Amino acid sequence: MTSNAIALRGVGKRYGDVVAVDGVDLDLAQGRMVGLIGHNGAGKSTLFKLMLGLTPPTTGQILVKGVPIGGRDFRAARRRIGYLPEAFVTYDNLTGLEVLQFFADLKKTPRASCAAVLERVGLGAAAGRRVRGYSKGMRQRLGFAQVLLGEPDLIFLDEPTNGLDPEGIHDFYQILRDVQREGATIVITSHILAEIQERVDDLVIMQGGRVAARGTLAELRGQMVLPSQIRITLRQGEGSRIQSALEQLAGLELKVERDCVHVSCLPGQKVAVLHVLGALADAVRDIAIHEPSLEDLFFGYGGAHGRKP
Repeated sequence: MTSNAIALRGVGKRYGDVVAVDGVDLDLAQGRMVGLIGHNGAGKSTLFKLMLGLTPPTTGQILVKGVPIGGRDFRAARRRIGYLPEAFVTYDNLTGLEVLQFFADLKKTPRASCAAVLERVGLGAAAGRRVRGYSKGMRQRLGFAQVLLGEPDLIFLDEPTNGLDPEGIHDFYQILRDVQREGATIVITSHILAEIQERVDDLVIMQGGRVAARGTLAELRGQMVLPSQIRITLRQGEGSRIQSALEQLAGLELKVERDCVHVSCLPGQKVAVLHVLGALADAVRDIAIHEPSLEDLFFGYGGAHGRKP
């Protein structure tokens, strides 16, 4: 057994003169849900293909569950991997159950498990319907069902909630958490950053074929100096009083709008701001604090905003 589900050492991938992945060293811990994000062309899709063994690296080594990709034991290890591509394509003339039975045969998984898996993803009632009559969300659920076949312990999901409504997204992540509790490691790539930021355990930000940053959301906030936003709702006529008090603190950005004051401050200044407001509690109706989101961090590491300490 190894504590890492996947280990990459000096992994690179070139397509002619194009460097898609450039010397990546990365460990993905067993049993974690990891978000892999990056701009278009950052290398995340290529990294996905490399970790799945769909394309060989130009340089470096990749171990999946301690087994080298491309080695003689990798074929057996790959049977324990579930993968949902961004565009899941299937046969429209088959029923949902028949599609899943087809994938069960490919994975050498008993067909008897297919009905229960369809029920788990909310397609039990549609199992006998031909896929041509499925909505986009139902097709996505069917793709997710084939991922779950055989109880994989390593799952790769590329834009997995395409076509799902809010209830479907909630159900999807609930199932993922259940699968994770059963021991699976999950890697997700998504452009919907607000959706994944509170759901994944770890984040990996790709930039220019390299890992620009990795860690939990809290750790990434600590690495990137981005301002916190504080919105103060005031009692009528108290704007000048609050503004004067806050202007005594150096380095704040203040904006006053009628009975609201907007404060932009560095993380280390929040306590001082709240201390000032506590002394003037009779003038304050409400306080809302907005911490940097994953989207803020994403653009920060992309060079559009923020700076490293």
